[in-house]
Amino acid sequence: MTALDYPDVQRFLDVASGSPYGALFFLDIYTGLRCSEVLGLRWSAVDLVHKTLAIVETLQVVKGKGLLSLEPKTNRSRRSVSLAPDALTLLAGLKIKQREERESFGMEWSESDYVFSHANGKPFYPNTVSKKFSELVKKAGIPRVRLHDLRHTHATLMLKEGVHPKVVSERLGHASVVITLDTYSHVLPGLQEEAALKFEQGLRNVAFVRPESQD
Repeated sequence: MTALDYPDVQRFLDVASGSPYGALFFLDIYTGLRCSEVLGLRWSAVDLVHKTLAIVETLQVVKGKGLLSLEPKTNRSRRSVSLAPDALTLLAGLKIKQREERESFGMEWSESDYVFSHANGKPFYPNTVSKKFSELVKKAGIPRVRLHDLRHTHATLMLKEGVHPKVVSERLGHASVVITLDTYSHVLPGLQEEAALKFEQGLRNVAFVRPESQD
């Protein structure tokens, strides 16, 4: 499991911005969705007014059956995820772009309602998305990571910013916060030290008198 730092995230997004798949990767980093969840996201599940998206289905390749829309794997996977301003701007722009593509293709447009699709409205295939991601990672010159590591990046950076593990767990759709704590235990020791320093600083801000050392 590998997580990118902020500079590497920015380098990747700068390169990805010129790709038809760039918006997908952007939202993935900003939300921590699983690949199947972001591919299965439909406009009907996006609420730009209330600044949320709902995970109610996934898009996966099933052996012998092809690309299928499936239910999330657990009840906790069904969730609402709050969107940051940049993500809202991205989605609003993408909706306008898709409307223009729909008008351009006319009767050939595929009425799938997927947020991320080809110019003709047909959904992306997971393997193609993973391949394009690897190409962009190499082009950006950042550490080699998998597409799933964008999810780890989102979680790791949020934890380092001091976001409560339970909130991170809810955003990721983990079955319990224990899974989140176990998965990202390597991040927590540094957070413990930071928490101790913040506590001390808070006391100093109210002129707390530190105990004198005992000789």
